[in-house]
Amino acid sequence: MNTNVVVLTGRLTKDVELKYTQSGKAVTNFTLAVDDGFGDKKKAYFFNCVLWEKGAETLANYTHKGSKIAVTGKLSSRNYEANDGSKRTVVEVQVNQFGGFELLDSKKDNDQRSAQNNLYRPDERTVDVSDDDLPF
Repeated sequence: MNTNVVVLTGRLTKDVELKYTQSGKAVTNFTLAVDDGFGDKKKAYFFNCVLWEKGAETLANYTHKGSKIAVTGKLSSRNYEANDGSKRTVVEVQVNQFGGFELLDSKKDNDQRSAQNNLYRPDERTVDVSDDDLPF
């Protein structure tokens, strides 16, 4: 039984950037804003997340800044040396590759945001995607 399990629900702080390693594996790093509390005591926490391969491609293709998603994964830490020579430690959520995230926005929300995005990018082509075309 894995005791290092994290489940978070929040909104993407920016559009997901898809990158590829030298060996061709897809990867994305994104930040999830998670609200906590109510009224005057409401605050937000920001979690750095990493997702690999097909999941990374799917997340990048079907979400945008502000999309509400749920992630399941595990906490991990890594060390690196900053440009100034200091040692740094980063704690992040390694999102499970299979079933590690779920899109929580309604189809109506996605359609409205899609229409708004098209207003600002008239030269881009749009592609109609039905629910049957989604890989999840």
